[in-house]
Amino acid sequence: MSNLAQGWRVDALALVGPTASGKTAAALAIAQQWPVEIISVDSALVYRSMDIGTAKPNAQELAQVPHHLIDIRDPLHAYSAAEFARDATRLMAEIRARGKLPLLVGGTMLYLKALRDGIDDLPTAQPALRADIEQQALALGWPVMHAELAKVDAITAARLAPHDAQRISRALEVWRVSGKPLSQWFAEANATRAAQPALNMPVLSLEPVHRAWLHARISQRFDIMLAGGFLAEVQALRARGDLHIDLPSMRCVGYRQAWELLDRAEVMGAVPESILPQLHELGVAATRQLAKRQLTWLRGMDERIAIACDAPDALAQTLAAVARFTAKAL
Repeated sequence: MSNLAQGWRVDALALVGPTASGKTAAALAIAQQWPVEIISVDSALVYRSMDIGTAKPNAQELAQVPHHLIDIRDPLHAYSAAEFARDATRLMAEIRARGKLPLLVGGTMLYLKALRDGIDDLPTAQPALRADIEQQALALGWPVMHAELAKVDAITAARLAPHDAQRISRALEVWRVSGKPLSQWFAEANATRAAQPALNMPVLSLEPVHRAWLHARISQRFDIMLAGGFLAEVQALRARGDLHIDLPSMRCVGYRQAWELLDRAEVMGAVPESILPQLHELGVAATRQLAKRQLTWLRGMDERIAIACDAPDALAQTLAAVARFTAKAL
């Protein structure tokens, strides 16, 4: 039996699961029984003015319990997993100082991994510099670029094949923009992680036994989004004039499909409402694919506590699981 199962003190709890698995309702039920504050683990909820298509908790739900990391970015600006890890770590300490338990809720598994395992906060991609490197490679060949990398970062070069264009390019890009070898970035990140105490955070995972149950909920929720004005929400974002389809915010499920269909409708001179049937079809399909990826990631976490979210007693199971860890948590 693990220390957690014995009821030892925990730093936080995580409630995760695929989209439409019932995380928000379960989190609010937990908040009714225990003094918690919710930290959103969702890469879409960080964006302002993106409420309907992200199934963002409504004002009444947000008022029931303090929520964090929701509406913290304009859609024009990206938010990284490394930023999430830093922000969540700070928030957990602040919440604990208030005598409450941090409850991390969401389905962006990369965020959760960054928080639990750390992430290498490398320099951001530099498109112009990357283009220069690729132009050099076209003229000289990737083996020559690999040899250049070996002069400045022998450790990284030794683990890369001479024709591994993508990784050689990234390693050279990191060196040229920072003056620090990629291997040194990794070594420093590993040293930092080793010096940090392990995060004592049980993971409760809402997972359906029957995939059809989740698919039905996804379709129903997308219907609700469309009826609630999702298309108008995307039209308003497009009308700003400073956003485009390649931004991380506009790549969120549903938004990308709506943007592309509106582009097509404009070219054809069709009214925006004509895309609604196709938007439903594409949006539901994309959301199902997202759920599939989330479930694949979750099932690779052996230490998680899986709860059948399609079971009649799913909420009772969730509350019972929380009770196992909260007796000594506060």
